[in-house]
Parts: sequence; C-alpha cells; structure tokens
Amino acid sequence: MGMHPGRITSGATTGGPDPGDSAGFAGPGDGPEFAELLERHRRELRVHCYRMLGSFDEAEDLVQETFLRAWRGRATFQGRSTLRAWLYRIATNACLDFLDRDARRPHAADGADGAPAGPASPAEIGWLQPFPDRLLEPAAPDALAPETAVVARETIELAFLAAIQHLPPRRRAVLLLRDVLGWSAKETAAQLGTTVESVKSSLKRARATLRAHLPERRTEWAPSGEPSARERELLRRFMAAHERADPALLAELLSADARLTMPPLPFRFSGRAEIEAFAAHAFGPDSPLHGGRWRSLLTRANRQPAVAGYIRLPGDDRYRAQSLTVLRIEDGRIAEMTVFQPRLLAAFELPEVLPAGG
Repeated sequence: MGMHPGRITSGATTGGPDPGDSAGFAGPGDGPEFAELLERHRRELRVHCYRMLGSFDEAEDLVQETFLRAWRGRATFQGRSTLRAWLYRIATNACLDFLDRDARRPHAADGADGAPAGPASPAEIGWLQPFPDRLLEPAAPDALAPETAVVARETIELAFLAAIQHLPPRRRAVLLLRDVLGWSAKETAAQLGTTVESVKSSLKRARATLRAHLPERRTEWAPSGEPSARERELLRRFMAAHERADPALLAELLSADARLTMPPLPFRFSGRAEIEAFAAHAFGPDSPLHGGRWRSLLTRANRQPAVAGYIRLPGDDRYRAQSLTVLRIEDGRIAEMTVFQPRLLAAFELPEVLPAGG
C-alpha cells in the first residue's frame, strides 16, 4: 500500500460506481424493500460522510439526512445510474450543504499568517473525532467489493482526515470521489453537477494541498493489520505506564520526534522531552487527577491501536472514562498520540464506568 506523487491508492479501488449494484432496481419498490436497499450502503456512506466532515457524530447525522432525502425522492430514481451512485450523490450534497452552513476552517497550530508549519495536526481540527474500527468492516469480507476502498488505512487514518479538512468542501469532494473511490472525471462531474475540466482542475489543486499537509514519511508507514508481537508488547508497556502514571516509563516508548495532540483543545506537544514534561504535570500533585488509580482497555480506531483510559479518584467506587488515545506506531516506537475525550466510547462498545474490583 502506498501513494504515488499526488495520488492516493487504497489497495483496492472501486473503478467508479459498481455497475452490478442494485441490478434491475429501477424504482422505489415498496417501503420495506427500499429501506433494506438503503441499509446495505450505510457503512460506506458513513465513512464517506466522516471523511467529508471529520466528525463521527456529524457523519451519523448526515447518513440519516441522506436516507431521508433518498426516501423523499425515491420516486425520482429512474435507474439511470446505480442506486449506490445515486446515494453517494445525495450524501455528498448533504455534506456540502452542511459545510456551507457551518463554514468552519482549521486553525493554524503553528506558523505565521495562517500558514502551516509542517504536516496537518489534529490540534488544528477542533471537530475531529475517532472512528471505531468495528464499523469499518464490510458486510462481506470480499477484497474486491466496492466498499473495500472506503476502509483502507491510508484514507481513514487521522493524518489523512486532518489533512483533507484543509481542502475547500467541493475540492474535498472531488478528491474523495476521484482518488479514494476511484470514480472517473466524467462520473465525478456528473455527481457534483459540474464539468470534467473543473473536476480535473480541482483535483490538481487538491492533490497539491494534500501533499503539503501530509507527513513526509507517510508512504513508508506499515500497512494496517493485526499488531505484531513487538507492537503488542509496546502496547502492553504503554498501558502499564499509563496505569502507573509514570511519565518516565511513557517517555521510553516514544520516538524522539513523537507528537501529542488533544482535539478539540488546540494543544500540540512535540518531542519526547516535551511530552514527558506534560505527562508529569498531568499526573502530578497540581493536577485534579493526582492520586487517582488508572485502568486501560485496548481497542482500535481509524485502523490504528487505541487505548481507553479510566480513572478512579480517591473516595470513588468506580473507574470513570477519562480519555481515548489513538496511537501511531513507527519503527517499534510510539510516533503519535491523539487524545480524545471519552464521549464516543459507546460507539466502540466500551463502558463509561468500570467496577473498582473488576
């Protein structure tokens, strides 16, 4: 899995809308039949909306909006395109309408005049949320299925999500339809109601912006998959360092240029020493968390390992969710930690509290 200069490859591309999708479906059918057809596309539409918006909560809402619009307009579907292509058009337009109303922009974490001082940082994207891996799995484990491209690691990882949020919404849509979903310029133009020339121009600009905001070594990152024995040991040591509230032990696991961010908070800590100093403060006597006992549960988000942290403060009889940390591992060390608030744990099928004796 890699990336050509300026172009994303996802390991398996769709080659555009699947011509076999909903074969023979040329009308709304009855209510239950149509609803069942919509549900078949929920997973991939959720991921598409997530990429457009960067927020899991908003993606859920926009999928519901897509289905509502599809239901209301089902009598207008004449089978000129596949149902899948029709739904992607509705979902993309729903996201663009939302972004027109929201008009949010990433803030520059560093640099002058709003210019980025390097790769995009999750700290710049206050609305960024993690995506549970359990919701990325296709309904059928078919490597050639159309939805396979929507779950490839390099187009769902947090670095990619942070980078594409710097694109204007319509340019973002062009990039996703062309380079992630593999649709042709003609198909993309039809989806967005524009010209092939406009699509080509937008894609060229989008690729240039993406190159400027992605880490230089990103194409060298290992492909997603089950953790190796070395990575499992690293994760075990990370969880132990967290449960012991031990900044020095944590620092031993980090790469020299590791990065820690905490969206929606605009904080970014760079380098082993800086992260260790922050951890010492977070666990230290001046912290409201000082004296608490920690527990950790391992999960996965955005095709990366993640750890849910729970704390039991003095006098409490429960461990309560405090954080969800998504990790990027590179060359046997932790290269990046993105710490989220724990409000999405239910989507990961994780509890908000743990018993003290559990």
